[in-house]
Amino acid sequence: MPGSVALIGAGAMGGAIGARLAQTSTRLLVFDLDPAKVASLVEHGATAASSAAKAAVEADAVILSLNSSKIVRAAMFGPAGVAEGARKGTLIIDMSSIDPESTRALARDAAAAGLRWVDSPLSGGAPKALIGQLTCMAGGDAADVAEARMVLAEVASNFTHMGPCGAGQTTKLINQVLCALNFVAVAEATALAEASGVDATKIPLALRGGRADSAILQEYMPRFAARDYRPTGRIDNMVKDLNGAQDLARQTGIAMPMTVVCAEIHRLLTAIGCGAMDQAALMEFWAARTPPA
Repeated sequence: MPGSVALIGAGAMGGAIGARLAQTSTRLLVFDLDPAKVASLVEHGATAASSAAKAAVEADAVILSLNSSKIVRAAMFGPAGVAEGARKGTLIIDMSSIDPESTRALARDAAAAGLRWVDSPLSGGAPKALIGQLTCMAGGDAADVAEARMVLAEVASNFTHMGPCGAGQTTKLINQVLCALNFVAVAEATALAEASGVDATKIPLALRGGRADSAILQEYMPRFAARDYRPTGRIDNMVKDLNGAQDLARQTGIAMPMTVVCAEIHRLLTAIGCGAMDQAALMEFWAARTPPA
C-alpha cells in the first residue's frame, strides 16, 4: 500500500471511496471545491488540502472522482492542479466515468508531465464502495494497473485489467448500457405488475435464481414499487454515459436501437426536472399512465 493517497473530488461517489479508505487506515488527503464535502471526510480521519496541487504534493497515488472529462482536465492540468504538485512518477487513478478518447489524451499529457495514468471507472455505486465491494475495470500499463489494484484493495473486491489506457472507460460504457437497459426493463415491469394488481415487491423473491434475476431486479423493484427515490446515483449522469456509448457506437458502426430508446427515456426525465434524481425516479415515466376503465 502507498504511504498516502490524495482524493480529488468528494461527491457522492468520491465521498464514499474516501470514507472507506479513511476507515481502513489509509493516510488520505482530500480536496473538493465544496468545503462541506471535505469536512465530512475530515470527520472520518482524512486531512483537508486547499488545492489539488497541495493534496498531491505528499501523495504516492492520486485518485480522481469527478464528473466530466473537462473537470478531470482542469483538476489535473489547470491552475493549482495535480500536475503542479505531484512528484514525478506519481500514479494517477482516474475513477471518473468519462469517454475513452479523452482518457487517452489525458494519459498522454500525464506521461508528458512525468506521471503515470490508470483509468479505473467503477460499478456498484456508493453502497458498494462503503463496504469495499466495488467492481473496477482498469486501463493502463500492466505494472501501473497492478499498483492501482493495491491502492484500491480495500475499496474494490473485483478489479480487472482490460487493456491499455481507455479500455477501462470503454468497459464502463458497456456496463452502463447493460445497467440502463436493466433499470428501464425493471421499472417497466414494475408498472405492468402494479397495473395488473400483482404485488411488485414479491416479484424479486419469485424470480430469484431464474433467468430474469439480476442485482438490479433484487435491489430496485422494491424501490420502484415504494417510490423510494433516495439518492445513490443520478439520471443525468446516466444520460452522460449513454451519450458516450452512442458516440462509441457511431465511431464503430454498431447499431444500438435499444440503447437509443433507453437514452431517450432518461433524457425525457431530465427534461422534466428529474435529472438529479436516482434511477428509482424512472417510475415517473409511467406516472402519467391512464388507469384502465
